[in-house]
Amino acid sequence: MADDYGFEAICFPEHHLHTEGMEQGGPHSLYLDVAHHTKNIKVGPVGYVLPSHNPVKLAIETAWLDQMTEGRTVVGFARGYQERWFNAMTQLLPVQTATSDASERDKLNRELFEEVYRILKLAWKEESFTYDGKFYSFPYPYGGTNWPAGDYTRRFGADGEMGEDGLLHKISVVPKPYQKPHPKLFQAFSMSENTIRWTAREGITPIILTSIPEDYRKMVEAYQDEAKQVLGHDLALGENTGVLRSVHFGRNKDEAMRQARRGVSGVGWNNFWGHHGFYEVFRQAGETGEVPRTVERMDESHYLYAGDGWAGPARAQVTAVRAPSARRRPSRAPRVRPRRRTGRWRPGRHP
Repeated sequence: MADDYGFEAICFPEHHLHTEGMEQGGPHSLYLDVAHHTKNIKVGPVGYVLPSHNPVKLAIETAWLDQMTEGRTVVGFARGYQERWFNAMTQLLPVQTATSDASERDKLNRELFEEVYRILKLAWKEESFTYDGKFYSFPYPYGGTNWPAGDYTRRFGADGEMGEDGLLHKISVVPKPYQKPHPKLFQAFSMSENTIRWTAREGITPIILTSIPEDYRKMVEAYQDEAKQVLGHDLALGENTGVLRSVHFGRNKDEAMRQARRGVSGVGWNNFWGHHGFYEVFRQAGETGEVPRTVERMDESHYLYAGDGWAGPARAQVTAVRAPSARRRPSRAPRVRPRRRTGRWRPGRHP
């Protein structure tokens, strides 16, 4: 349906070990399956929790996905906030989830996040590369890796992989992405000015969770300012930025709000995301104490769009949305049932 209506992309988060069913892991097999059943829409993560990934392995997997979909991929990044799965998968690294509080723990998470990002960019772009950082070194050992097939690599491998000492001194990720130098990049879900300015410097599109108009304007102005100061780009206000919002249709405002309470805006936030501190994004200026955990507060903060004043009656919306899918059902190969035949099989005859 989204493909029929010209949506640019459908994306999934990376959250593992969710026995409750609220979130999903977003494996590459899921993106390939979505791409296989669509024609134009792009697929991908928003986003990969970079501190939990080996950057070279992730560069390889994303490049393969981009090649196999012929450029129908996007790549999003995140720092990670769910300790249950993050800590389990990063236990050999001195890092924990992001806290966005400028603590030493948070600084270390950001440091690893940015190092993985830098290596990804190198691996996607350069024919062969070397990197020696705080957390990762490539190749490893960095001073030179034993590679008995060095003569073969000199003849057919990437330039610069082998050194004069007979050791491997660079590595090369193959294949490279279909899109050059890499797929479009996103950052999820931004609430801090530091992150917004970093994405502007890197040309990444931030998906901004902040929704209160005055606070949101500060975010996009910071992005605009950083892009101008660092890159010399004259961007229109809001250009190359995105927002995260929740939309609910209804025959009227009351019905739409009931849908919101029963849906992800009510159930998801109250039972899950709210426990991770995300209601803070709805805190009003000068407000103290706990932020109200209601869809009404989301509505006041312009995060929630619920009603029929701007969208039209729900019945008309559903009818309009369903119609193209009903008219253009995906083609499927005909089902072939084996037939019983008597007599002897002869060449050129198929059972």
